[in-house]
Amino acid sequence: MHIGCPTEIKPQEFRVGLTPNAAQEAVNHGHTVTVQSGAGNGAGFTDADYIDAGAAIVGTAAEVFEKADMVVKVKEPQPKERKMLREGQILFTYLHLAPDPEQTKDLMESGATCIAYETVTDDRGGLPLLAPMSEVAGRLAPQVGAWTLQKANGGRGVLMGGVPGVGPARVLVIGGGVVGTHAARIAAGMGADVTVLDRSLPRLRYLDDTFGGVFKNSYASAGSTIELARQADMVIGAVLIPGAAAPKLISRAQLSELKPGAALVDVAIDQGGCFETSKATTHENPIYDVDGIMHYCVANMPGAVARTSTIALGNATMPFMLALADKGWRQACEDDPHLLNGLNVHAGNLTYYAVGKALGIDVLSPSLALKA
Repeated sequence: MHIGCPTEIKPQEFRVGLTPNAAQEAVNHGHTVTVQSGAGNGAGFTDADYIDAGAAIVGTAAEVFEKADMVVKVKEPQPKERKMLREGQILFTYLHLAPDPEQTKDLMESGATCIAYETVTDDRGGLPLLAPMSEVAGRLAPQVGAWTLQKANGGRGVLMGGVPGVGPARVLVIGGGVVGTHAARIAAGMGADVTVLDRSLPRLRYLDDTFGGVFKNSYASAGSTIELARQADMVIGAVLIPGAAAPKLISRAQLSELKPGAALVDVAIDQGGCFETSKATTHENPIYDVDGIMHYCVANMPGAVARTSTIALGNATMPFMLALADKGWRQACEDDPHLLNGLNVHAGNLTYYAVGKALGIDVLSPSLALKA
């Protein structure tokens, strides 16, 4: 199979979909790899690194899309990229379709087979291709939130760990999954007073058993969420419903109940955000003010630490990428139901139920798509 990797063109996206190690593995499996010149620069990989791995270098994204049977990326294809997709081509990347009807429409019209990293599952009920970026984003969230809290950035002017005689920042993390756990660990490590909310009692028991001395936890209800948010200097939104739009946990009306200058860090912004006032921002202009509350809503947070993120993502995606290349998407998905769960679009049909529900689009069963 011919595998192509273009340069990411989303603003301030420095990651790359294929590492040189992954390219070499694909070549060793007998596949052809084409990488756009400069695609790896932001993550510290040169064209020479890819050439040494056995890949060919081309000058434009158009050449990559034209040659490739499978396009491997990081972020969802931008409008100009979606126009280059063709019928029968495989797209393997993050998609986050639920809050993005335009992208969904374009991908369906392309006729391509689109497999989303964020909905591939594993035997433990996890999301193995989302987890590494969730770990990165979770660990970044208190760091960027602390920056947002600085007075020069419009925040409350509160130091995360306080100083002797002055208490630490209060941090509320909504969601106790991968993002929330990593966010809570880092925030607590910075000296903050941290509480994690979740609706899963088994998860709360796990957090209490594992981190009981590090941060607190509480059951998430509408009442407890706003009560703790009123006390918080920083609220980190870390709620995920796989493939679906994120629930809105703090409304605009409730902003008036928060502390002036409090920081909201919305890690769920890729799925539409979990605060009603959230809107996607970039690393260039990451924060904005709504009613005196500072919002940090960068849609590609891990792109800020591109090398770490690229290697972590590449480690996770490589086995699935090789399976798709070695077997073709149909056989690979027949052999692995977890990979089949990643199928979001095929031959003009939407094939992921949560996206269809969010966007009001009829869905073709993935199993029927295999037989189509």
